Amino acid sequence: MTPDPEFHPEFYESVPTKRFLAWIIDTILILLLCFIALPFTVFTALFFFPLLYVAVGVVYRWATLASGSATFGMRVMSIEIRDAEDRRLSGGVALMHTLGYTLSIGTFFVQVISMILMISSLRGQGITDMALGTVALNARR
Repeated sequence: MTPDPEFHPEFYESVPTKRFLAWIIDTILILLLCFIALPFTVFTALFFFPLLYVAVGVVYRWATLASGSATFGMRVMSIEIRDAEDRRLSGGVALMHTLGYTLSIGTFFVQVISMILMISSLRGQGITDMALGTVALNARR
């Protein structure tokens, strides 16, 4: 089981803020990867850049969550995502988390609700986290 926020608040301290800063770092990294990919498409990807951004973002998030339970931005901010049994994410759960995130970020209303839940819930979980039973925690080093 993941740590109880009432008995172990240190695992949840500043996590929503760290998660936001990690999101900024990851967004910049995904944009850089997209710009690196442009010459390999002979710059035709400029015509479908939003689709390229989504595709690169899904692969980036899935690969980094599956390999270390945290994106590079999360690693910089010393947070990680754990499943309901307090284990690192498997490849399947990482993919489901990534797809849930991608769907919620694409729907303004859902994303706003998710952000409110992250700020206001005891465990700081967004909609995708609640659906999957995952939680973002300060990393154990």
